[in-house]
Amino acid sequence: MRTAGGADRQGRVARTVKKVVESPHFVIRAVECADDHARWSAPETAADAQIILVRQGRFRVDCQGRRVTADPTTGYLHRPGEEIRFAHPAGGDVCTSVTFLGEALTAGLEAARTPAVRTDARLELAHRLLLRTGAEDPDGAAAEAVLNLLRLALRTQPGDTPTPGREELAERAREAILADGQGGAGLVALARLLGTSPSHLSRTFRHHVGMSVSRYRNRVRISRALTRIDQGETDLAALAVGLGFSDQAHLTRVMRGELGHTPSRVRALLASGAASPAGPAEPDAR
Repeated sequence: MRTAGGADRQGRVARTVKKVVESPHFVIRAVECADDHARWSAPETAADAQIILVRQGRFRVDCQGRRVTADPTTGYLHRPGEEIRFAHPAGGDVCTSVTFLGEALTAGLEAARTPAVRTDARLELAHRLLLRTGAEDPDGAAAEAVLNLLRLALRTQPGDTPTPGREELAERAREAILADGQGGAGLVALARLLGTSPSHLSRTFRHHVGMSVSRYRNRVRISRALTRIDQGETDLAALAVGLGFSDQAHLTRVMRGELGHTPSRVRALLASGAASPAGPAEPDAR
């Protein structure tokens, strides 16, 4: 896998790996590599599927005889059990690896005909946004960001783009989120509840509702937070946990993004009865 592996005896290995987000279904890592060896490393395999995208530098990959030069314009897919080797004739690189733990998010990956992934501008932007995904919501916003990344990566592969499902699935998802006291389970758990795949649910929900599952879930939770604050709730930390946020800082960040105000400011506005000053424009759908 890209986060491990060694150089030959004439090369040197120096890699820094930072875990950005971890969930039961995927791990996002930022990798800085100073390997310097023109010859191929020893073969290695990984138990889980990976997608690797490069931000700086370049290196070569041999995936069971199919060779790819990985650079900011070309990433690669690595499926479980495939042997892979690396060479670094140009020095180091900086890249991002997404390791998929199990098969919950990897629908369509097995159909990829080549390890190479053409990194166009949309995929590069999705890659950079992925690194800014908050670790406090790995099964919500982070999971959808990973699915979006994988969808864009597979779009460059041969094959038809799957179409969204029926509106009835999106409505069932909305009902499940509204019925949950914490504003809805994570994307994978919600998909299991509805008997579909996370990728299909994410695509269908966005198509019919006009926003992502995680954005809708946040809308529901912020609405409930406003109700509780309006009713006199003062313990914001308990409120955050009760609504399914990881902590008060997470609630504050989401509320500021949705309203342009922190929970404390909202509480003061509601207590005073003053009209809220105009906030920033509504953020783009996430």
